[in-house]
Amino acid sequence: MRASEIRGRADNNRYIFGRVWDRLWPRLSQAQTDQDVIDAFVEEGQPYAPNFMPGLANLVLRILREPKFPKWREAQINFLADSLAGLGYVAARSSRNICQKERIQAKRAHRILSYEFYIECSCDFKGVSKNHACPKCGAGIIFSTYA
Repeated sequence: MRASEIRGRADNNRYIFGRVWDRLWPRLSQAQTDQDVIDAFVEEGQPYAPNFMPGLANLVLRILREPKFPKWREAQINFLADSLAGLGYVAARSSRNICQKERIQAKRAHRILSYEFYIECSCDFKGVSKNHACPKCGAGIIFSTYA
């Protein structure tokens, strides 16, 4: 299972839980068995229940019982969503770690923030343009498909 796949599934789970959490959480917080989790999703988590149930019921119950399960709504959603992203093929803790690393890596991805051109202007300026224009007279660079 690729890390990007796990992170993508986690982001999707976050969206889904964000939409149904207010209905789903009261039932999930009271769940004692796998069947309680399934019932909670089927009754309160529609139309998303088939994405999770019945296959992930036991994993959901184990995650909810973790000592570090958060107390606040947004943290609970993120914790459960990231933990479930590995679908049980990856441990819940590992799944959260993978998601965290992927999000950090996405923030660090290099991209071009600005680009300028070396220009020779009719005002006799020769050098690097500023904001795609001549810094001396302000003449703009015309981006044309014609050569």
